[in-house]
Amino acid sequence: MSTRAPQPETLAAFEKAKGFMPVHEGLALYAAAVEAGALGLPLLEVGTYCGRSTLLLADAARAAGVTAVTVDHHRGSEEQQPGWDYHDPETVDAELGVMDTLPAFRRTLHRAGLEDHVVALVGRSPQIAALWNTPLGLVFIDGGHTDEHASADYEGWAPHLAEGGLLLIHDVFPDPKDEFTGQAPYRVYLRALGSGAFTEVTAHDSLRVLRRTGAGAGGRG
Repeated sequence: MSTRAPQPETLAAFEKAKGFMPVHEGLALYAAAVEAGALGLPLLEVGTYCGRSTLLLADAARAAGVTAVTVDHHRGSEEQQPGWDYHDPETVDAELGVMDTLPAFRRTLHRAGLEDHVVALVGRSPQIAALWNTPLGLVFIDGGHTDEHASADYEGWAPHLAEGGLLLIHDVFPDPKDEFTGQAPYRVYLRALGSGAFTEVTAHDSLRVLRRTGAGAGGRG
């Protein structure tokens, strides 16, 4: 069985990469990815940013002999735009004056030696999900934090999760004071549990891990 800790060089690259996931949540993500990798199916994340969490999925995918897939338009989510708390001026395209995290993501992946284990899909999550028809072993929702975007990610990707696969939702904050950063993911988490298709496995601060145990995932019901 594969180890439940990433390679030391991968963990070091994770800590160095731009991003917002703390180490303990990253280790929980990695452990879930290793478990899901045993299904022999791709591991998919929505919300690449600069590749911090992608490194962990790629390491787990490499160990399992599967592929990590990461989906992002690379123009930044709402709270990463200029003037907001999570904006990083280094991610702005100097010529166009708009955010572009794709170059930073590619550098992150290349420096870690994990490019061969990742397929990066550049575009809007709902558009890509509408074209997708391959079963997935893991779906990690970590994209936009509005109800519109979080719901679309769930509706687009949860139906592709194989039975026994894992659904991970990041930035789940039950407290209403966190409306801007985590209430939409929290509502998606509640919706997944209420669908009857998922059973909660573990919780690690703002990261929830659920297993698909029945039909009815996704959709607008």
